[in-house]
Amino acid sequence: MFKTLLSRLRRAPAPDKAAPAAVSDRGFFVFAHTGDVIRAEKTLRARGFDVEVKGPPPQLRTGCDMVVLFPLLRQAAALECLRAAGLEPEQTVTAHDVLLEPVALFQSRRWDHWLMVRAANMKITLDTRTRRIVNISGGGCPDVPWLAHKLCGLTLDEAPEPNSLGQTLCCYSLQKAFEEARRQLACGS
Repeated sequence: MFKTLLSRLRRAPAPDKAAPAAVSDRGFFVFAHTGDVIRAEKTLRARGFDVEVKGPPPQLRTGCDMVVLFPLLRQAAALECLRAAGLEPEQTVTAHDVLLEPVALFQSRRWDHWLMVRAANMKITLDTRTRRIVNISGGGCPDVPWLAHKLCGLTLDEAPEPNSLGQTLCCYSLQKAFEEARRQLACGS
């Protein structure tokens, strides 16, 4: 067995030490204010850009706990679109460096038949058997108790979209958690 392994290693081509490191095809826009992230995401999506909101790497936190990921090949067009909408990112960063990898906006936990999805600081908890919302918590906006009152007890199919209930950061984060919970239940994950 040792001889077989040794002969395979001898036949294997030597790694190319001059080969460049893989470069990600995504970049992200860093903004100082969460409202700018929300507007940027909406503006870019409306113009057909494949964008995603994530948490910034620790080195780039500016007080806003979100960044907008975009296809790097469309950077110039995305910046032009943002500028036309009156939005100017504080930074444009390529995600090629592992140390600058954005963090997932979502965290999920399952306990028996319960699913909790967290987006930023907002959490939604569901009974997976019925798809019923059993708890809304987190955030720091004054409308969180009202959001909980409007959504708890309803199924994901009956409940209004959180973004239709308000325009705070908490509504936005809850909307993201709501969509992720819906996605996870649809996928059976």
